[in-house]
Amino acid sequence: MNPKESHKVSPLFVDGKPIDTSQFTATAAKNEFALLLDMVAQGQAVVITKHDTPKAVIVSFEEFQTLAGKGELRLDALRKEFDELFAAMQTSEAKKGIRTAFDATPEELGQAAVAAKKRRR
Repeated sequence: MNPKESHKVSPLFVDGKPIDTSQFTATAAKNEFALLLDMVAQGQAVVITKHDTPKAVIVSFEEFQTLAGKGELRLDALRKEFDELFAAMQTSEAKKGIRTAFDATPEELGQAAVAAKKRRR
């Protein structure tokens, strides 16, 4: 099988840009692994299917590192956001508000909810 004989599939997108992909069955991937590896080294992503269902995507190591790094960046951003929100909840005013809420009766909580709703309008 040469690259032209592999089945083209719908493009995969990275950062909103399509990347070149080819499709191999699991059996063809096993039998044509050297070709598959060359295609991946040239920048293509290869979709491996089993019973006509995509099961895996093989990408270059460089592309994998890029994609894995993006996950770390998102996690770092979420961690920073959480830490900032948590720190804001540690002020004496926030702690007083929490104590007040926990000590409030159901009627007081209802009145506070109605008052908050009116302030938002």
